[in-house]
Amino acid sequence: MSKKERLVAAIENGTVIDHIPSEKTFQVVSLLGLAESDNVVTIGNNYRSKRMGKKGIIKVENKFFSDEEISRLSVVAPNIVLNIIKGYEVVEKKQVITPDKLKGIVKCTNPKCVTNNEPMDTVFLVDKKEGVLVCHYCEKEQDINKAQLL
Repeated sequence: MSKKERLVAAIENGTVIDHIPSEKTFQVVSLLGLAESDNVVTIGNNYRSKRMGKKGIIKVENKFFSDEEISRLSVVAPNIVLNIIKGYEVVEKKQVITPDKLKGIVKCTNPKCVTNNEPMDTVFLVDKKEGVLVCHYCEKEQDINKAQLL
């Protein structure tokens, strides 16, 4: 076995989620519902990374994520990269981009907000420049990096 050999087996078709901050790896697993998935999922954490120090990697066989699923990731890890694999080759790379609006992903921190008292989805407008989420209903602002996921 060569020293350059991959620590995790290659996949034929599916998605490799790369450059996940190590402390966020299992949050990404949860956010995408991978624990309940029937697909083969390989989770690697605390790999050395020149760019990040250490990182997480998740490989999901035979799964290609929707733009909505990908946008959910932007809340916890805005700089991750998704590699789309077909026939053992990377055919596309997608950078996760935070959308202008988040629906049903983040909890409002205002206990009096209607979303905390009625069965309904939260809606936040995203101020990417300031890194702030603004509740559509009560206008309460919160730091995107401290947002609590639903």
